[in-house]
Amino acid sequence: MTEIWLILIWMLVTLALGSFSAFLGKKYGVEYIIATMAALVVIANVLANKMVTFWDFTVPAAVLVYATSFLLTDVLSEKWGKAEARKAVWAGFYANVVLAVSVLIAVNWQSPEFAKETGAMFNTVLGMTPRIVVASMIAYLISQHHDVMAFHFWKKKTKGRYLWFRNNASTVVSQLIDSVLFITIAFYGVMPVVPLIFGQWVVKMIIAALDTPFCYIACRIVERTKQK
Repeated sequence: MTEIWLILIWMLVTLALGSFSAFLGKKYGVEYIIATMAALVVIANVLANKMVTFWDFTVPAAVLVYATSFLLTDVLSEKWGKAEARKAVWAGFYANVVLAVSVLIAVNWQSPEFAKETGAMFNTVLGMTPRIVVASMIAYLISQHHDVMAFHFWKKKTKGRYLWFRNNASTVVSQLIDSVLFITIAFYGVMPVVPLIFGQWVVKMIIAALDTPFCYIACRIVERTKQK
């Protein structure tokens, strides 16, 4: 079993990389953070093919990068507004479509004789990706739009205060919605879904707790960075 401290370091590194896009977005244009959001979603759909362990939980390896995408929608909501956050959500959705079509073509494209073995390995690894992407697209659209809506609901209720509360309150429910929909659609009939749903949600909650200071840091970076 991988050491917990090492996994926590991986979590912090992934969150830091995601947060850095806030600096790029403020300095060079919001397109940078939207592009990062789309990249995280595409990467997550590839990594979701591998299952990993965290404590006694089994989760898709995509859990780190995908959970980071919720951090970015919260930063976008806080500093750029609801319209830009929704634009990022739809950019991620379109990136999913491109991935699904591209992988489907690659998997069904015949390999030459000398590359039959590597082609078979490729198909074995990525053969489930179209199903995973379909699951992700459904879960992603519903959960991310809920996250944006909930963040702004709590922002209005708190009169723009308590960023830590808005960040976590919107994410807790959104990640539960995402976990239930994604795991059920992607792995029903292949793996036991209830333990996967519970495990993924618990791990996402740990990441959500860790991303709170990064949300503050990213927002502060946006406030202090001058546009080019």
